Amino acid sequence: MAEIANSTNFRDLEKANAVRQNLSEPRLVELSLLRGEARLSCDGALVALTGQHTGRSASDKYVVKDAATEEKVWWEANKALSPEAFARLRDDMLAYAANKELFIQDLWGGADPAHRLPVRVFTEYAWHSLFIRHLLIRPDAVGLKDFAPEFTILGLPGFKAEPARHGCTSSTIIAIDISRRLVLIAGTSYAGEMKKSVFTLLNYLLPEKGVMPMHCSANAGQKGDVAIFFGLSGTGKTTLSADSSRELVGDDEHGWGENGIFNFEGGCYAKVIKLSREAEPEIYATTERFGTVLENVVCHPETGALDLDDDRYTENTRAAYPIHFIPHASETGRVGHPANVIMLTADAFGVLPPIAKLSPSQAMYHFLSGFTARLAGTEKGMGREPEPTFSTCFGAPFMPLHPSVYGNLLRDLIDKHDCDCWLVNTGWNGGPASAGGKRMPIKLTRTLLHAALDGSLAESEWVHDPVFGFRIPKAVTGVETNVLFPRESWPDKAAYDAQAKRLADLFRDNFRKFLPYVDERVLRAAEHIAGAAG
Repeated sequence: MAEIANSTNFRDLEKANAVRQNLSEPRLVELSLLRGEARLSCDGALVALTGQHTGRSASDKYVVKDAATEEKVWWEANKALSPEAFARLRDDMLAYAANKELFIQDLWGGADPAHRLPVRVFTEYAWHSLFIRHLLIRPDAVGLKDFAPEFTILGLPGFKAEPARHGCTSSTIIAIDISRRLVLIAGTSYAGEMKKSVFTLLNYLLPEKGVMPMHCSANAGQKGDVAIFFGLSGTGKTTLSADSSRELVGDDEHGWGENGIFNFEGGCYAKVIKLSREAEPEIYATTERFGTVLENVVCHPETGALDLDDDRYTENTRAAYPIHFIPHASETGRVGHPANVIMLTADAFGVLPPIAKLSPSQAMYHFLSGFTARLAGTEKGMGREPEPTFSTCFGAPFMPLHPSVYGNLLRDLIDKHDCDCWLVNTGWNGGPASAGGKRMPIKLTRTLLHAALDGSLAESEWVHDPVFGFRIPKAVTGVETNVLFPRESWPDKAAYDAQAKRLADLFRDNFRKFLPYVDERVLRAAEHIAGAAG
């Protein structure tokens, strides 16, 4: 373990009387209530508010730039922090923490013993300790006895960074020093920063071992057929992987190694705004369970009743719970190699079809493009309307290395295991989100996915999309044809053509930076869309 994680200051923190280590869920709930950090809903879920930060603070995340990272990190998408500024931040945060009651959780990132990362997490809040206990993997008694952390995370929402002293731009900072194996999080109560920091570390460490880290959910059918679902927040990773007819492997972060797919996490972090008991019964049930942590969900002050439709704090309301709260979840978090690779997008333009078949080269194009619409509230500073965006590898904020590293790994794995690749639009149909378009019903998306995963869609006749080049099924049982072909669902066909060209323009302009890094097959996919864009 690196020197900083074993420093005298951290050993002093661990030995302090005010440090509580590896407390159980009931004890953490009790302490969260006693300390006034949260309250109970009428069903026993713990409800916490995160204040001004109701989503990730992407502009406040930094990686220390030193001799080890200078030539390796993708600085175009990662903000650099000097080792000296990080050292001042570390010392100041440790001084702040010296007189605080802190909570420690010893946890693993990664279900595969060959690739898991032992992490020790210090938190200022009891409910943060419960959150990260849910979201990472909890060692058993034997695992705790031999636990040796390789990274340390210190989360202090009450500490405010000083830009002039700590090299940042606001009082909030998420700083990762890979060489010293330390993550510092300050000035934000949004608990998701902790889990995404672990994901960032795994994205840095695993490719060197030939393991592909992925921002995706995963599930498996009764015959062992595995599907992975790439997508950004709000595109449906959690909802679509929590399918009662399939085994849930995980809802957000996975690795693809020599033995197959393995979950990075031990829990789920689901969006719950306007959650439907009928459409999403498994996830809905977790909001009514003791132990679940609900972030920024409206809870009646007298009755404790939840209002999942109320977005007064944010649209990014969340439920954090251990994965075994989903009845059909995998006990090991490990399955075989995937047969299907699905890329989810929430297209606010209303141009993309609800499902399309991708060639491997088209899959690489869409993976590097990472197109979707960022939904309201998922990041600080966003408005209430969806915004189209490109986030390479469906997770640029968490990718410390150049996208070509991840793209080449995924390309080789898809080729090796002969995966079928799909693009699934969970966004809008019949028009853009801003002008009459309707969001795709979950039932429709599930119908199309079932047809893809059980092989029946393979028997369809296909039509090539003239703009994007992928194939659209000519007919699917139970689905109206005009829904499959977005142009047919628009009242004004000329308006659709203009919108499709506009989206192709955006794809073309975004992809220019990847042209030097892709092979001939992907170049041809890019050239097709560029030609349609004109």
